Amino acid sequence: MTRINDDYAKLRAGYLFPEIGRRVREFSAAHPDAKVIRLGIGDVTEPLVPSIVAAMHAAVEEMAVRETFRGYGPEQGYDFLVDAIRANDYASRGVALDNDEIFVSDGSKCDVGNVQEIFAKDARILVTDPVYPVYVDSNVMAGRTGAADEVGRFAGVTYLAATAQNGFVPAPPDDSVGPIDVAYLCSPSNPTGAVATKAQLAAWVAWARRTGATIVFDAAYEAYIRDPELPRSIYEIEGAKECAIEVRSFSKRAGFTGVRCAFMVVPKALMGKNAAGEPVSLNALWARRHTTKFNGTSYVIQRAAAAVYTPAGQAETGAQIDFYLDNARILREGLVAAGFTVYGGVHAPYLWLETPGRQSSWDFFDRLLREAHLVGTPGAGFGPSGEGYFRLSAYNSRANVVEAVARIARTFR
Repeated sequence: MTRINDDYAKLRAGYLFPEIGRRVREFSAAHPDAKVIRLGIGDVTEPLVPSIVAAMHAAVEEMAVRETFRGYGPEQGYDFLVDAIRANDYASRGVALDNDEIFVSDGSKCDVGNVQEIFAKDARILVTDPVYPVYVDSNVMAGRTGAADEVGRFAGVTYLAATAQNGFVPAPPDDSVGPIDVAYLCSPSNPTGAVATKAQLAAWVAWARRTGATIVFDAAYEAYIRDPELPRSIYEIEGAKECAIEVRSFSKRAGFTGVRCAFMVVPKALMGKNAAGEPVSLNALWARRHTTKFNGTSYVIQRAAAAVYTPAGQAETGAQIDFYLDNARILREGLVAAGFTVYGGVHAPYLWLETPGRQSSWDFFDRLLREAHLVGTPGAGFGPSGEGYFRLSAYNSRANVVEAVARIARTFR
């Protein structure tokens, strides 16, 4: 028989969201008349905005004409999209990037899962806890960890607890944790909704430059930040190009969860080292990996993404983000009125709430489903420090959000 990768056996039996789906299916089968409202998986619900749809239609028409048809495109992305990214996401905030520092892809989940391939097999990983599961699971699959302990922490991974006491944004570790090669940060945070300040990110950049670590900075939700004083890119911090990779997505900023487009920035100033201790460009390594294993995001999708940056696209997608943020406000106010302690939901589409009486997050999941017919995400699914917390998503119709608040009020009055 073919030998398998035994590191997969270290993972929990099912990924978080399939397990949620399984429980919901079983409940719905047993209670076919129950109207279940899903505020769990962070999937958008509003349709693509008109300017994006028009751009896709126009691109499809181009593909139907010999003179404008396109086959394989540049693996890193067409210049029309990369130029728009550089101008709108970075130059507008005082950050200068070259085209070959930006890599267009089919999703930030793929990027954060794949980027670990350019690091050493024994690279030492640090995550904040709770954390987006892909950061940890992809490194487990790659063989960088030992087995998980009884609370789910994997040997060989350094966990920094993100708690209410530190505003869910841990400070960089001290030297007692030992050497770290790669640290994963997410701001606004999935799942807690916390946003790092410039001072907090500056502390992480200073730590990474001092220790030689690389930060993988997940900014998939940056479009939800409404305070102009809060950083939307780690490159707003001086020196970050020498120590950080940034991941961005069109999924939540423009409703592309089913369309698939994202990009990753790997600055040319960012260096790693080989086994001999010699400096190696991480940009060059990622370019080699990207062009070897990926043939590029489709032309039609990249035209759709470029439309996000047009005046109409910015206005339309901005209004859509405002809609989701208003959903978050309604949920937050309703939860607080029902007696919950709630975090997040201000510069992020996620609300992070304490379970009543510090009930286990999966028990609370089952209660919420059984009594209120609502689906959320158990905090324990994001790491041991997520136990006793629960994530709700603002992605849904306004009618469903209002109904969800009413059900919560009835259930927990």
